[in-house]
Amino acid sequence: MGVFQQKITLQPKARGHHLITHIVSEALENSHVKNGMAHLHILHTSASLTINENADPTVRIDFETFLSEMVPENYTRFLHTYEGSDDMPAHIKSSLLGNNITIPIQNRKLVLGTWQGIYFGEHRDNGGARQIFISVIGE
Repeated sequence: MGVFQQKITLQPKARGHHLITHIVSEALENSHVKNGMAHLHILHTSASLTINENADPTVRIDFETFLSEMVPENYTRFLHTYEGSDDMPAHIKSSLLGNNITIPIQNRKLVLGTWQGIYFGEHRDNGGARQIFISVIGE
């Protein structure tokens, strides 16, 4: 049983959902683990990770549209407002989508369905660089 761990840094991205499957796949090329499980954990409370449609970019736009309508900025009952009007909604969106995903690895490649890709959800207007910690366990 082997373990591989790596922290990757994502360059700042605009608010929305971004495919990062290729970035994670590149990180796995450094792994000595051939078959196992990859666990991804984003080290932020206002961003998220999820798996969804990887072909049609309008799906990612619809994600942002729906979440922004579901959790609007300037909601008058939010108490946590001193970091900006996008901060508390970003925390809620992060909790709704999650900050961890686990994906099987086979022959050092992510086992994803034909139309699946890894989304990085940036829920702030100016979130800055973001870090993801990858742990791979297997043989």
